[in-house]
This record gives sequence, C-alpha cells and structure tokens, in this order.
Amino acid sequence: MTSIDRFPPLTIADADDIGSNPTGNSPLIEIAERRYSRRTALRGLGLTGAAGLFNGLLGSASAKAASNPSTLTFEEIEHGIDDGLRLAKGYRADVLIRWGDKLSPNAPAFEAGASTPAGQAQQFGYNNDFIGFIPLPVGSNASDHGLLCVNHEYTNIELMFPGLTEDDKFDKATAEQVATEMEAHGHTIVEIKRTGDKWTVVEDSPYNRRITATTMMEVTGPAAGNDRLKTSADATGKSVKGMINNCSGGISPWGTVLTCEENFNNYFGGDPSGAPDAAAFKRYGVVGEPEYAWWKHEARFDLGKEPNEPNRFGWVVEIDPFDPKSAPVKRTALGRLKHEAATSLVDKSGHVVVYLGDDERFDYLYRFVSKGTYSPGDRKANLGLLDEGTLAVAKFEPDGKLHWLPLVYGEGPLTEANGFKSQGDVVIETRRAADLLGATPMDRPEDVETDPVTGRVYTILTNNSKRTYTQIDAANPRADNEAGHIVELIPAGGEGKDADHTAAEYRWDMFLVAGNPLWGTTMYGKGTSKNGWLACPDNIAFDPKGRLWIATDQGGTQKKFGIGDGLYGTDVTGDGRAVTRKFVAMPRDAETCGPCFTPDGTTLFLAVQHPGEGSVFAEPTTRWPDFDPKSPPRPAVIAIVKEGGGEIGA
Repeated sequence: MTSIDRFPPLTIADADDIGSNPTGNSPLIEIAERRYSRRTALRGLGLTGAAGLFNGLLGSASAKAASNPSTLTFEEIEHGIDDGLRLAKGYRADVLIRWGDKLSPNAPAFEAGASTPAGQAQQFGYNNDFIGFIPLPVGSNASDHGLLCVNHEYTNIELMFPGLTEDDKFDKATAEQVATEMEAHGHTIVEIKRTGDKWTVVEDSPYNRRITATTMMEVTGPAAGNDRLKTSADATGKSVKGMINNCSGGISPWGTVLTCEENFNNYFGGDPSGAPDAAAFKRYGVVGEPEYAWWKHEARFDLGKEPNEPNRFGWVVEIDPFDPKSAPVKRTALGRLKHEAATSLVDKSGHVVVYLGDDERFDYLYRFVSKGTYSPGDRKANLGLLDEGTLAVAKFEPDGKLHWLPLVYGEGPLTEANGFKSQGDVVIETRRAADLLGATPMDRPEDVETDPVTGRVYTILTNNSKRTYTQIDAANPRADNEAGHIVELIPAGGEGKDADHTAAEYRWDMFLVAGNPLWGTTMYGKGTSKNGWLACPDNIAFDPKGRLWIATDQGGTQKKFGIGDGLYGTDVTGDGRAVTRKFVAMPRDAETCGPCFTPDGTTLFLAVQHPGEGSVFAEPTTRWPDFDPKSPPRPAVIAIVKEGGGEIGA
C-alpha cells in the first residue's frame, strides 16, 4: 500500500496536498514516530507540549516580557485576520513596488482592469514570491543600494480583470487576458536605493528587467538536447520559451539568481494519453487537468499538440542580473521537480552545494554537489558550476541518521532495465529515480536554508497528511496535522564553515512542530506566548545574527486556525530556541513570502502574495495596499525598517 493510500489528503482542492508518489517507501512521519517517544522527544528537544505551553500563557504581559528567553526583543503583535498589514510597534513597512508599477520611464502606468500583454511586460509582475537582494556595487556588502530580484509565481485572473470568477474564468478568459497572465508570471530585476530610511525604485536603471513565460531561455546540463525535450518549435531540445510558476529560489555565491519552477503541471491541457511520456507525466501530475486556460490559446500548452512540452519545465533557472541581455539558463543537473527553493553555498572543500525541496505531499528533499570548485573572483568560470555534479536524495533513518543517495545513471536501479538510457533521462524523471532508490517521502518540502552561524540546515515541511489516532506521539502529535513542522539537518564536521555539506551522512532532529497548542500537543520552545504559535511554515530566512524568520502560508486553512499568515522570528540556539514571536501579520487572504535581509540587517524585504484571494475584481475581500475603491488588491513587496534606525528584531 502506498503512502497516498495510507494517508488521505487534507484538502482535495489543493493539488500539492493530493500527491503523486506511488511508492510504499516509509514517509518521514512514520520514521519520526519510530525515532521518538513522547518523553524523549520533549526532554531531548527542550520543547513543550500543550499543557506546558498553556500554563505559560496565563501570566501577565509584563511578566511575559520580563521572562522572554529570546534574543528578539520586539513587542509581539496579536493574532487575528485583518484587511491591512500589521507589524510590531516601533517598525514601519513601506510599499516598495506593487503589481503593475512601471519598471522604466516609458512603461505605461497601471490601469485597474485594463492590463495588456505589452504593458505588463514592462511592469512589475503578479503574485511576488521569492526575494533576493544583491548589493551594488558588484561584490560589495552595501545595504543601501542593490538589485531586488523577485519571483512572480502565478496569477489570479479573476482579481486582475472584471467579469471573471473562479468558476467561469477557464471558459471566459480571452486570448489577450491569457497573454497578459503570461507576462505577469516569471521574475523581475529592479535597482533600488535607500536614502535615509526610505527605499525607492531606480526607474531608469539599465538593470531593470522582466523575465516571463515568453522569454527565450537556454537549456544546459545532462538533459540538454535529449529527444524528450524536442518540440516542433525547437528541434535541438536546447531552447525553451519561458518559465512558469516560479516559487522560491536563491542567490548563488557568484551573484546570480536561482529561480525555481514549481507547479508547472497546472498549465497543460488537452489529452495526454497519446504522449510518449504519458506514464511519466502522471508522476508529475500532468494529467490534462489545468488550472489555467493557456492551452486553449497557446498550442505549446496543449498536450495533444506538443506532447514533450511539459518536460521543458520543472527546472531551476539561473539568471545573471548584471547582464540584462543574457539569456536565462535552465540548469537540468539540478533535477526536474516541483522546485520550491534552491539554497546554495560554498562548502569548505570548495565544491558548491545546492539544497532543493520538491513541494508536493510525499515527495523528497535533494542535494546537489558540483563536480568543479568555486573560483573566488572568477565569475565567468563559476557560471558553469551547476551543469556538472551529483544530485542526491535524502533518506531518513529512525536512529537519527540521514543518508544522501546519489541519482547517477548506471548505478543501482537507474539503468536501461528500468527505462533510463542516460543521465538526461534520470534528471527528466528525477522523481521516479528517487522512488527506485527508496528515498523518504516528506510532507511537502518547502524552503531549505542554511544557518550562516552554525552551518545547520533547516527544512520546512508545510503540512502533513491525515493520520489515525493510533499514530499520535510527541513527534507527530495530531491526528490532523495541518500545521506542519521544521526539521533540522546536522552535517558532519564542525560548526559554521567547518560543517561538511558534501558528506554522505548527516544527523537529523525535529526543531519545531507547529499549530495551536490548545488543540493538541505541539513543539515550541518554553516561553512561547499565546501569539507566538504559527501554522504552515513556508519560506524562511536567517538574519545576520543567525536568527530564523519563518513566513507562513496556510492556504485555505486561515479561517480554521483563526489567524492570518505572518512572519515569526526565533532563535535556533540557547534559551530562545524555537520560541517563535509574531512580528508581521498579513492582509486578509494573503500569504507571507520571500523574507530577505540586507547584509547589515537593518531592512527586511517581504512579499505580500495574493491579497484578497478567493474573491473577485468587483468585490475583493481587501483592497490592500492602496485601498482605492476603483482598484483590486495588488500583490506587493514591502520594505520594513526600524523607526530611528537599527537592526530588525534587536
């Protein structure tokens, strides 16, 4: 029996929660159950269950402030669901750039309900997600001038244009509206400057650029030129038009953007049954049930007309933000997944390591180690490092060990006998290759980030499947674990830069188990307040002091938990370990995305994604950020600073 059979999905409406893993490999929730007993989990982790946390909520506000074990000293905000954005006292959030804002002096101004493909191609895109800040001048640690690099994951066409609803948009969307959606996807690079405590966009910057679903891109690595990537528009299999559903990402050590294609399956319609890869498509959810009308107006998204097109998506795309004329590159050595993030670092050995999460229920955690080594000061040489190396998938053991299993053609089951004719086939079918190796199914791996101080790695698992009451224990304390958890990976070697991120074996531990402690046992640090608990962690970031900031995405469960999404800060060591404190609350129906600090920690950039989702243009649930009665809500990036100056959170 597969994991999908044993653990039914929580939310049928959420495609990520349905899953497509056909294996019977033991998922992490079962492995964690075997590892921990209630006593050892709570004692060993230094965390508290429901009773202990509840008792800690009864003190006065002054008593709680006096006993705060965290190094974060801001005054927490209260839980709730609001029309606007709220943040901790003493801080200010300015809208830096919003959907439809101009990226050049000659671009058209935003006009509510009247966006066009040509105009949108010159304007900030929709549903901002990942944020990267790259200081200017190149190679500096400047915190007042740089390039802001922002993903645009998807579109809510019913909020972009009047007259459409969730139920009829598929049939009523016009060809021009669909073309506008394509230009609203992708990525934005924009130059920004800080004067005093105010950030502004440099509108006439030569760096300002949009990369969209229509931008031509190169394909490199083991899948480049593979017959399975060839189409009527590209007989070489080395040139792809566009990138889609770019969720999170990362910044490489040499200052390029690594942007991740996630739910690409949602864009393909038509009948897949005649496609050569019809069976392989099922493992990626490409079943001809799209969430967009693109296939009706763009032949390449029709499976009956271009059966190989899905194989050209699901990659990590590298973009050089300093060369506006350069073509983005799909680096296929990093595997084909529903990529959430791509966090890279230079290991002490000189090899470049990239951590990757596959954001679907019961899919896997990956690591890539480059064949070549990083050359400080030789940016051109470093640009090819992600084309050769070893991609591996994680297998967790009940004894606390983690093994990285290499996905290498010709080794183990990855042979022609199982349908793999080359390393190109292995990366095109990364998921099936990982299935055969016996990887550990995870609970929707989201962001993966490394602590710059300790060298430890934190993996975000945004929520779990349903489990029976007989499977409840301290590590997995809820029958309906809709709130997710965070796993801590401990590389071999020492702390910080001495950690060996290329080692074949790590250790693992549970850092936090999220949710409302009054509903069942959770795992937070002792001293977490009634406003500090969270649900569905998603993106994370470390500030310069090595403190962890957690952005949440509850999807359709905001009303169930009774709180909106937000941003929480916590220490990862000391008395404040896992003591989460609420810093920002999102507007109604919005998700928190892309937390990103300047090098000096005095500015925090944050993406407010899909405000008003679930409503329509004429009657949105919020009109944030402008609250203009003639305008729908507009996803935006905000810049948070401390009034009077200083580091965020201190």
